[in-house]
Amino acid sequence: MAMASSSPSVLLKSPISPSLALHFHGGEFPKSQPWIRARPRTKFYCRNVVSAQSEVRREDIVIVGGGIAGLATALSLHRLGVRTLVLEQAESLRTSGTSLTLFKNGWRVLDAIGVGNVLRTQFLEIQGMVVKSEEGKQLRSFTFKDEDESQEVRAVERRTLLETLASQLPAGTIQFSSKLEGIQRTDQDEVKLELVDGSQLMAKIVIGCDGIRSPIARWMGFSEPNYVGHCAFRGLAYYPNEQPHEPKVNYIYGKGLRAGYVPVSATKVYWFVCYNSSSPGPKITDPAVLKQQAKELVKNWPSELLNIMDTTPEDTLIRTPLVDRWLWPAVSPPASSGRVVLVGDAWHPMTPNLGQGACCALEDAVVLARKLATALKSEAPSVEEALRSYGTERWPRVFPLTVRANVVGSALQWDNPVVCSVRNNVVIPKLVRLGPLLEHTNFECNAL
Repeated sequence: MAMASSSPSVLLKSPISPSLALHFHGGEFPKSQPWIRARPRTKFYCRNVVSAQSEVRREDIVIVGGGIAGLATALSLHRLGVRTLVLEQAESLRTSGTSLTLFKNGWRVLDAIGVGNVLRTQFLEIQGMVVKSEEGKQLRSFTFKDEDESQEVRAVERRTLLETLASQLPAGTIQFSSKLEGIQRTDQDEVKLELVDGSQLMAKIVIGCDGIRSPIARWMGFSEPNYVGHCAFRGLAYYPNEQPHEPKVNYIYGKGLRAGYVPVSATKVYWFVCYNSSSPGPKITDPAVLKQQAKELVKNWPSELLNIMDTTPEDTLIRTPLVDRWLWPAVSPPASSGRVVLVGDAWHPMTPNLGQGACCALEDAVVLARKLATALKSEAPSVEEALRSYGTERWPRVFPLTVRANVVGSALQWDNPVVCSVRNNVVIPKLVRLGPLLEHTNFECNAL
């Protein structure tokens, strides 16, 4: 959502250095992708936007960002009896995008916060995985239950996941049209938040769930995420009657190019095309151009992929550069600074090659909620200690996954013909074992 020209210029005072200040506008942060408005039924839980005024509202816990991380954190805390306010800059739930894959660790979290079964009934359980060459030759196939009987894999529509999480929150939890303009720490050990409409909030605790280009992460001293050299087209094909594909993940590997598709439900199929690019390139919003470019990349590939792309509504098409941030020990700032803490992509953006971005955000949410709720209900540990403990527990989990996702993606994007031949004829058919590759989906999570 673009900032109005009449908005006041509010500086961001960094906790790292009093002299460091950043503007949220003036081109420092890329404009977000366009969002599809949520359906009217989702509005019953929204809070009316506060009009610009001089007085400062006080809140105990403010969550900045109403995406998966923000809503999962709010719901986790709600299950533990802790009230929050969620600030979302869009006018409604950010329900654009396609789908995301959730493995068993993600489902364990969703079960813990009480929405797993609601979602299971709407999406197909994926039975296995098939890997093919660009010529259509099958290189290998796997069945998930053969590798791990407890494994559960489903592709979930982002829109449905967000609406489900939001519907479980108390009325008034989410405040839309609330874009953050400034943040600063006060002498009273509180955090002052200023919104672009001029309203101000004073929070005892701020949880940054504001995504890959998180302004709060920047305020805390984190670097911008790094572009990894690949871009991806994504879409969600729609079949009015019934989609014809088996419930399996299908991967197709070429030279510096790969694609895949997976059935989401009885009528929808998610697909992607990932390609090497030295730079992210210009932002393209025309869906017809996006579809044309994606199809051109794989025009000689198996016909079922092209047919899926042809049945894709234009409003589901997106193209994104892939980025991540490596949380090097003793180099990267900690996950928390005083009573400000980061969750999900705001802290540890990772590439989608392991399907763990959303799963890790869900894990973050329940771990943070448990530690914070315990601190709030007793004098020990303190809130600051609880937030530090969250970062200490989660770092050994998310840092290796970020690195592994990057390495896997780089290997799958090889463009050397000899290396690709070895990959397709030796590594994948004879050496790859799926079981060890899925060990990272083990995560224990009891009901809140």
